[in-house]
Amino acid sequence: MESLVIGVLASLGAGLATVIGALPILLPIKITQRVQGIMLGFGGGVMLAATSFSLIMPGTEAAIAQGYSQANAALIIVVGVLLGGVFLQLAHRFMPHEHFFKGKENVSSHNLKRIWLFIAAITIHNFPEGLAVGVNFGNNNITDGIPVALGIGLQNIPEGLVVALSLVAEKYSAGYAIWISLLTGLVEPIGGVIGAGVVSIASFILPWAMAFAAGAMLFVISDEIIPESHRQGWEQEGTIGVMLGFVVMMFLDISLG
Repeated sequence: MESLVIGVLASLGAGLATVIGALPILLPIKITQRVQGIMLGFGGGVMLAATSFSLIMPGTEAAIAQGYSQANAALIIVVGVLLGGVFLQLAHRFMPHEHFFKGKENVSSHNLKRIWLFIAAITIHNFPEGLAVGVNFGNNNITDGIPVALGIGLQNIPEGLVVALSLVAEKYSAGYAIWISLLTGLVEPIGGVIGAGVVSIASFILPWAMAFAAGAMLFVISDEIIPESHRQGWEQEGTIGVMLGFVVMMFLDISLG
């Protein structure tokens, strides 16, 4: 129960960082598309490093600690990553939603309100992040969980700002944009409680859960974040952001974990 509570609180704290990121839209400042590309790339780099150093590597170590050979441990991670990617692909395919930047996808009804499209997109986008935080804390290993929560929270700040800026650019009010950012944050504890709960109840699931979360995050990085960081010709800036985010998260994970 203690690890479950810590996992939920950590994922909630990481998720609410999106609201902090959205607050600058209340100020009379203009953030250029170039800066937005760097910020999105930074978030993608953080997630990419978290996938590698906070999920795949410890997931492999957990499988080996459970008695699996290195080859079988690697196979578990491969299958788990693929399952996570398939899960997100199916969610994208069958759940009507509206990307933060790319517009509507799989919307068959003109009466489906845009707020619900955004909520669906938020669920698809941020659930893997909360899951990753919850899985790490659910193993009663706070040392491994802290850098993941910090890293996800760190990447949520620029993500929250870019999402809010995009909504304001589409003529939504600043209050609505901050509200959507809050919803973004509130989705992550859902993933956190599922990840922490499953691992706490059955520790043998830990390597599978870590690999699944890694696959889901990889899908989000490749399908949404990196393409949007290259939007409108700012590919180099987006790439710089990815590299900066990767090394920051790598430092957090190695130094704190």
